[in-house]
Amino acid sequence: MEAGRQVLWLRTRAIAFALAVTLSGCQSKGSISEVLDPAAIAAPGVQNDAAVAGRSQATQSIGSGSTKITMLLPLSAPGATGETGRKMLDAAKLAMADLGNGLLTLTVEDTQGDSAHASELSIKAITTGAKVVIGPTELPAAQHIAKLSGPKRPPVLALANNFTGGPGVYAVRLSEADSAAAGAAGIAAKGSKKFVLIVAAGSNGSAVEKRVANSLSIYGATLAVTIPYSAGDGGTKAVTDMGSLVDAPDAVIVASGDDSPLQILAALKSKGIPGRTIAVVGTNRWLERPIEPLFEGAYIATLDPRETGPIADRFKTTYNYQPDVNVAYAYDMVALTAGIASAVGPDGFSKQVLENPSGFRGSTGLFRFRADGSSQRSMPFYRVEKGALKLVARSTSGF
Repeated sequence: MEAGRQVLWLRTRAIAFALAVTLSGCQSKGSISEVLDPAAIAAPGVQNDAAVAGRSQATQSIGSGSTKITMLLPLSAPGATGETGRKMLDAAKLAMADLGNGLLTLTVEDTQGDSAHASELSIKAITTGAKVVIGPTELPAAQHIAKLSGPKRPPVLALANNFTGGPGVYAVRLSEADSAAAGAAGIAAKGSKKFVLIVAAGSNGSAVEKRVANSLSIYGATLAVTIPYSAGDGGTKAVTDMGSLVDAPDAVIVASGDDSPLQILAALKSKGIPGRTIAVVGTNRWLERPIEPLFEGAYIATLDPRETGPIADRFKTTYNYQPDVNVAYAYDMVALTAGIASAVGPDGFSKQVLENPSGFRGSTGLFRFRADGSSQRSMPFYRVEKGALKLVARSTSGF
């Protein structure tokens, strides 16, 4: 019964907002040049359709609906990557059984975990009539697709980790930028005004800074200084520099990216941070590792496991193994496309629909897509206490 309510909620929300917007016009297959700039087809490393067909594993088709959707998963990749792809396929099958079988024809292609092949399959799907592409999971492929242009390119719901998005190519997963922004908002909502951001240097650094600054502005707070650091010094120099760059901040946000935050946290602790007047805000990336004693007292905004509960229970009953967040992301994207197809038909996947400010609620909680391709999420706000996450607020978003 609880699972049924969860499915109905996602479908009802999709239908409710979709009917409230005016469609920008129907998509059509047209010619390749109408969908993508012809230069994209000859981009370095991208082969023609015959080469793609020769390399691809068996294509799977699920459902019999009029809306054609393509999903790109690393089904035959080795190790954890392939395992993730197969879990996502099971999630897609569950979502199709719940919502999509009569609405969608879902074609599942195997990227083999190879970024070049994923790019090839993405272009093939985009230029051969798919109304929406779900995937790829490979970050370089998602980044490549985001650089392509075309007046009638269908939307892409990219499943790659740490993807920041691009116009019409939407980042599905919770990003470190969104987690940091929501965490900063949770502290600013309590009255803190002056923030410091210590962020791993790299392409995601500017995205984190922008999102955090925008989030703080909502509460009249400011990002006093951003201090990038390189993996080589572990961030200890950034903590040393902080003392000379800003006086008495209310909170320090640590966005460590792929790196462990432990060296930064140790350096902060040596200065009495966190303390009575200065808070530390972490991100979802911290939780990719075991919670360490140095995490104690830090605040983190991340996904709510209770949201995934109803789907997780049914998934385990159906497939006899425990799902993870990858299952939730895949389920939500298939369910979302089914909800939109039900509300406004096969040609309903316009920017107005996908970027509606009201957003969507799925098994990963409340989220919305922005015009720049990034996603924003409302999520619980936690404090690390005695090696566990303790709920501070049920919802914080930074938007």
